[in-house]
This record gives sequence, C-alpha cells and structure tokens, in this order.
Amino acid sequence: MIERRAMGGVQAEGRTLRGLAIPYDVETRINGGTESIRAGAVTASLAGRDILALVDHDAGKVLGRTRSGTLRLVEEARGVSFEIDLPDTTAARDVLALVERGDAGGMSFGFTTPKGGDEWRGTHRELRAIHLHEISVITSHPAYTSTTVEARIAAAASLDMLRLRLETYR
Repeated sequence: MIERRAMGGVQAEGRTLRGLAIPYDVETRINGGTESIRAGAVTASLAGRDILALVDHDAGKVLGRTRSGTLRLVEEARGVSFEIDLPDTTAARDVLALVERGDAGGMSFGFTTPKGGDEWRGTHRELRAIHLHEISVITSHPAYTSTTVEARIAAAASLDMLRLRLETYR
C-alpha cells in the first residue's frame, strides 16, 4: 500500500517550481503518533527510479517526471529538494497560480516502506528507507510543516525573476 505524506517548484519556458519535498529528521504528528524520516532514507530510491511530480496525488495531473528530466530531485543534508519544469497544461497553470497567490498548501509525497525500512518506538515511527513513487503539490495542509515551495517566473521582456517563497504551516 502506498503511503502519503503532505509537504513543496516549476520551469518551462521561464517557469520553475522548487522547494523542499521531504524533510529529514523533523518530527511530525501522523495518525495519533509521531513520525520522522531519517537522513538518507530516500537515497537508494533516487537512483534510477522513475518518480513523478503530481497535483494532489492525482496520476492524471502529471507535472513532471525524473525519467524525462522534467523533475529533478536532489538529496541534501536537510532532506530532498526538487525542481519541476512545468508543462503548458491546465493543471500546471492552476498550480502556478496557486503558488503565486500563496494558496498552495505545500508538498506531499507517496511512498512504500520495504521490509525493515521503518522502526517503531512506542507511538513514534522512524522511516529509515522508503521507496519514493511521487511528490505532489497539494492544495490542503501538509503533514510535514517544514517543506517549502517557490515559484520563479521569467518575465517575457526581461530576465528579472519574481520569487515567491511559501513556508508551510500547521
């Protein structure tokens, strides 16, 4: 069963969404307990796997994918950051408008946990290894409040960039 956690970018002809999709070592409340993702939990999953960027976990609203290079995921000390080259689709234009207005809720990700990939201590679950399937820009509230989304838009007549940064909230 694919699990989902809510969390936070876009570049196609000057449009780029970027931010933090998966924060490492941040505790959050999930289903009556707490959860955190250990640094490096996604490392193996990023190697050679085709990961999608979606809107609200909807496979019918693809924003990008790693196989085509329109989604780029980078593992950093703080977690997994992303950059998405947005297509010229209704879904992508809608997401960009929501991010620009500050209405997007943040980012989320869909994953499965391999056997031995998590450890429970009471009601706290630590994810040590996950198989990442997708990241999603979401319109509701994120589970991990430390994710971010930024929209960068190149003006048609100039190279000046408008930069909006959203800090997600609880």
